[in-house]
Order: sequence, then structure tokens, then C-alpha cells
Amino acid sequence: MKFTVAIDGPAAAGKGTISKGVAAHFGFAHLDTGLLYRAVGARVLGGADPVGAAQNLTPDDLRGDNLRSADVAQAASQVAVIPDVRAALLMFQRRFAGRDGGAVLDGRDIGTVICPDADVKLFVTASDQVRAQRRFDELLAKGADITLTQVGADLTARDARDAGRENAPMKQASDAVLLDTSDMTIEAALAAAIAVVQRAVSLPENQG
Repeated sequence: MKFTVAIDGPAAAGKGTISKGVAAHFGFAHLDTGLLYRAVGARVLGGADPVGAAQNLTPDDLRGDNLRSADVAQAASQVAVIPDVRAALLMFQRRFAGRDGGAVLDGRDIGTVICPDADVKLFVTASDQVRAQRRFDELLAKGADITLTQVGADLTARDARDAGRENAPMKQASDAVLLDTSDMTIEAALAAAIAVVQRAVSLPENQG
């Protein structure tokens, strides 16, 4: 069965955790498309050309220990505005989305650009304050020397860049279900997402 779930939203809204949980619940494959851009960003920080890095990305590049750092996150957002970088990664994502057995992809433009015909689309968001606190706690747990104010500023800058870029900006697809996790536990948010997907999976045309 081919079944595609597209999950979009800003950083630290919970979409990554929700995507992994949805994929595990239904036995679908999962792709964090942000890792593709983080991997390109990491290579650029190491001196590589952005387009060349995207064109020559390997699965090993997605396993780097530094891909979750704040510096790599900023670099990822910067390379993501380059049209040729996005084009280089587009077909990889679409091939993944069309695989047998179902697929969950999360990112910024999955429901609008990568998989506009996805069977289910979710847009996961949360308030700026909640997202900043979540990301701050995450970085603090990893030993990062950073302040909540710095994290909030980084997220604000990233949101503006992601939503304001000319090519494939971050936005909610018109047919996406909005899931605001500001006042939800991750368990409640995941349950809500699973319920949305379950309704679509249970439709007659998706049975069997």
C-alpha cells in the first residue's frame, strides 16, 4: 500500500516527535527532511559549496552527531533558501514518499511542494514562547552554552527566513489539519495526529 503523510510546521513545535510516533504506530517509513538540509548545512560549515553538497549527499551524511546543533540549524535554514539546493533534494524526497508500505515525511514544504497530493497533511505549530522553551531545554540537556533569549531570537530569525523565502516557503497547506501543541503533552498531540491519520487510512479506497 502506498500512503503518504505530510507533516509541516516551524521548529520545536513537535512535528519531529509526532512524525516518528505516527510512523511507528502505522508501520510507515519516516523521513525527517530537515536532516537533509542540516546535512547540507553541516557540509557548508565545513567549507563545501551548498549546491555541490546537496547533489552529492549520502546516507552517511544524515548520521552526523552535530546535525542538531544550533549552528547547523542556522546553516540549514540559510541553504534551504537556495533554489538549486531544494531542486537537488526534491526527487529524493518524492521517491521516499512514494515507497510501498507508507511513508511519513516532516519538514516545511511537504504538503505544499514535495507531496501536494499526500493522503494526509498536518501542520504542527505552537506559540513562540513554548517553542523557544522547548528548544532551550533540549539544547541545555545537551550541554549547550546558550540563553533562552538567544534561542528565541534564533527561532524568530529562522521562522522569518523559512516563511519569507521565495522558493517553497513554509506555510500551511489549504487542506492540512492544524495541530497547535502549545498546551498539549506530546502524548496528547501524538494521539490527535494518529486519529487524523487513522480516519484517512480507514477510508474505503485505502483499505487492503
